[in-house]
Amino acid sequence: MSIPTSKTLAAPAQVGSYKAEDVIFLLKDLSNVSLEKSTEDREEAIQSGTHYSEMLPVEYQPTPEYIKLFHDTLDHTAEKVAKACAIVSELILRKRGTNIILASLARAGTPIGVLIKRYLKETYGLDVPHYSISIIRGKGIDENAIHYMLQQHPGMEIQFVDGWTGKGAIRKVLIAAKDKLALQGIFLNDDLAVLADPGKCSETFGTQEDFLIPSACLNSTVSGLMSRTVLRDDLIGASDFHGAKYYKEWESEDLSNLFVDKISAYFHTVSAEAKAQSDIWLHTQPDVATWQGMQDIQRIQADYGIRDVNLIKPGVGETTRVLLRRIPWKILVDHMDNPNLQHILLLAQDRQVPVEVYPELTYSCCGIIKPMEGGE
Repeated sequence: MSIPTSKTLAAPAQVGSYKAEDVIFLLKDLSNVSLEKSTEDREEAIQSGTHYSEMLPVEYQPTPEYIKLFHDTLDHTAEKVAKACAIVSELILRKRGTNIILASLARAGTPIGVLIKRYLKETYGLDVPHYSISIIRGKGIDENAIHYMLQQHPGMEIQFVDGWTGKGAIRKVLIAAKDKLALQGIFLNDDLAVLADPGKCSETFGTQEDFLIPSACLNSTVSGLMSRTVLRDDLIGASDFHGAKYYKEWESEDLSNLFVDKISAYFHTVSAEAKAQSDIWLHTQPDVATWQGMQDIQRIQADYGIRDVNLIKPGVGETTRVLLRRIPWKILVDHMDNPNLQHILLLAQDRQVPVEVYPELTYSCCGIIKPMEGGE
């Protein structure tokens, strides 16, 4: 049973472009702080030892062609995404019951959490609380956010939500957070529900296909106009939530609500199939994650002589991020005519990044970040 502590925390700032009934962001508003660095400066800093959460990338401003690709992909995959979302929602309900708080991991998890909340409400009349919180590789989960949720909803259990899996690094951070918080008398379930699990490092997922989730195409403009999360000692105090910027100035370009509205419109048509599929998977899927995708990573690391495994970003979602906000060295794909790779090839062409076919790849693709001279 989860046991809230007596730690006193302030109410969260009202940030983000989603409706208040869809999600509450447990994030400190850093909108007035200059945190962005150029891609080159940020890459050099990260590979020289500065933690990625101490600064932000300059948000990629997509071309009209790329925005068109987002809309075309959304048109093409909305029902598919809705089905995967419905399946993971059904699995959550069957495994955890109704006494749950949804905690989306900002920011890729946020739109998926919104969709799960909407599905449970529309299909079962369940209005479960939903928050978006920060978790950071190498630093951990926002413990103040955990305290706040359990104080606001005593006796309820937290279900963590993310968009997709890559190497499973965030799942490992979640497992470590669970063990740490248990020492404080707070008992969490480290099950991470995801829309897509190509890395095979989750037990609760809507699909294991490595396909393009349209929200992976864009950054803040499909995530409630929120930046990545920030954790820096001079900005985040002992009683603060982790921070983020709210890009209000991009309201005219925001697609966050359009994305969730379009997908949730299909819930009524996919719910019966999702209920049947989730019942089958409960009896046929393994109870523990296999982490099969890590075998790919180790093979790539050996084949290309890459010292730092963090420079290898597998899966469509992670490869998209590499192309949007890192300095890519090359992109590996399972085969060039994979229909899930259209936007990857477009971005790679735009940034003049070589694309190579890598046989027997578990994922659709994998992005490799360019090692900086003198970096690890």
